[in-house]
Amino acid sequence: MMAKLTGRQRRKLPKSKFALPGRRAYPIDTKARARNALARASQNESKATQKTIRSRVTKMWPSLKKNKRKS
Repeated sequence: MMAKLTGRQRRKLPKSKFALPGRRAYPIDTKARARNALARASQNESKATQKTIRSRVTKMWPSLKKNKRKS
């Protein structure tokens, strides 16, 4: 279970700990939140924004990188 992120904790996070730092959206300070960011982005964001989020997540958490499947 992911620990709850309070408003105060979120405000204290540096911009570098967000997948979209300009919007301070999708915190990726922990591996669990990074996974959650990927899941939420796939539900709510455009393909281009999803790509940006995936890039930021895999830069911070390389173990979350998925192998692209050939269709």
